[in-house]
Amino acid sequence: MEDISTRCVVAGGGPAGIMLGYLLARSGVDVVVLEKWPDFFRDFRGDTIHPSTMQVLHELGLLEEFLQLPHSEMQQMAAHIGGQEIVMADFTRLKVRCPYIAFIPQWDFLNFLTAKAKSFPSFRIMMETEATDVLSENGKVTGVRAKNKDGEFTIKAELVVGADGRHSTVREKAQLLQKDLGAPIDVLWFRLSRKDDGTKKSLGYIDAGAGLVLLDRNDYWQCGYIIKKGGFADLEARGLESFKNDIANLAPFLTETVAELKEWDQVKLLSVAVDYLPVWYKAGLICIGDSAHAMSPVGGVGINLAVQDAVATANILIPAFKRGVPTVDDLAEVQARREMPARRIQNLQVFMHKRVFGAVINKTGHMQLPWFMQVMRRIPYLQKIPAYIIGIGFRPEHVEIK
Repeated sequence: MEDISTRCVVAGGGPAGIMLGYLLARSGVDVVVLEKWPDFFRDFRGDTIHPSTMQVLHELGLLEEFLQLPHSEMQQMAAHIGGQEIVMADFTRLKVRCPYIAFIPQWDFLNFLTAKAKSFPSFRIMMETEATDVLSENGKVTGVRAKNKDGEFTIKAELVVGADGRHSTVREKAQLLQKDLGAPIDVLWFRLSRKDDGTKKSLGYIDAGAGLVLLDRNDYWQCGYIIKKGGFADLEARGLESFKNDIANLAPFLTETVAELKEWDQVKLLSVAVDYLPVWYKAGLICIGDSAHAMSPVGGVGINLAVQDAVATANILIPAFKRGVPTVDDLAEVQARREMPARRIQNLQVFMHKRVFGAVINKTGHMQLPWFMQVMRRIPYLQKIPAYIIGIGFRPEHVEIK
């Protein structure tokens, strides 16, 4: 492999990395995006595209074409808790272009956005290529060391962006240290056939020390079973049949399809983490998305925080690239813009972990609706508040650079 030079190298082809690459290339900034896998098909990728992300797609002139992709729409986020259905968020109350959450496999979203980015001559994506280290000169990051099936090489760049997720190599090699907020839960990830009987199903089922989240992927359910942190071994010891019975008890309409689980190999463990970087950047480098603030699956907001980070980063850094080379002050401005919304969402996730899911995993009897959910049931208008937090966020970003 020959060494490469570019203005910006983005490590990670997730929502943050691909969206940032698209926005930079759209404005004529040379950018190389590295994605270590041969495709975007990952089981643990989120499927929710929230109103804030669809607003960004509209501002880019991509929304109508995007919505032609197969997807389903959720106008209300509902759950069964202790046998009672509760609407936790009503997106129809939001005054936005798309007052709903679109469920679409994230790989379809990434493939769509990548195809659009490739129309710009300044965009390049290198699949099956990962950043393995950062290059530095005189205390400033000047690029990355990368490898693919053809060997190792270097990419010199004016700016390195770490968008390589919660286990970020760029973050580690740049010695940006994160703080762990803790998470009392893990999630078991598996799929079950979906039979469309015309009955609307809730997003989650919670009761008797267990929780199940269902993501509609058209012909199957992507299921997330909530367990106590580190509790997978105990669950395995109880046996697969006991696990299937727990699922059927939570969501009786899955009683037949849960028989599709034949062995534990069909069940994958997703370790939940919530952490953040006190400082996202150093000279020549910045982290965004999960690399800067790993989110819990609660609310499904991770992809949308990542997209918002990318939009804000582009809004701030494109003018900096046009002036010359982004400075440390420019990178600090990105963190100052995006740190507050990310940390507020994380604090709410930690609250939900303790007050809802913590109670779930430590309780053996029927669960009662938490007090704040009882209030929302009595005053439906309040369902707009979580809808706004989940669907739009604390600081929605808009495309400023045309």
